[in-house]
Amino acid sequence: MKKSDLILRLTEKFPHIAKSDIEKIVNSIVDKMIEALKQNDRIEIRGFGSLFVKLRRGREARNPKTGARVNLNSKYVPFFKAGKELKELVNKGNQIK
Repeated sequence: MKKSDLILRLTEKFPHIAKSDIEKIVNSIVDKMIEALKQNDRIEIRGFGSLFVKLRRGREARNPKTGARVNLNSKYVPFFKAGKELKELVNKGNQIK
C-alpha cells in the first residue's frame, strides 16, 4: 500500500473529513515519525510493531557485476520489528495449504 492508497481509504472511511485534511494529517504523522527516527527515538505502536534505528557496521563487500572488492562504511538504517498481535493476524490471514 502506498501513502496515496492510505489517504484514499481513509477518505472513503471518513467521508465527512476533506481529503486535503486527511492528506495533511497523514503527512504530519509520517513527518513526525521521520523526525523521531532522526533523533534516534524508538517509535512503538501497540499491536502493530516498533520502528527504531540500528547501526550497520562497515564491511567489505564485492561488486556483483565486476567482482571488485568495495568497502562499505558504517551507517544507520531504520528497522521495523512486528508486534506479536500483527504477527498473529498475518499468520491467520496467510495459512499454508
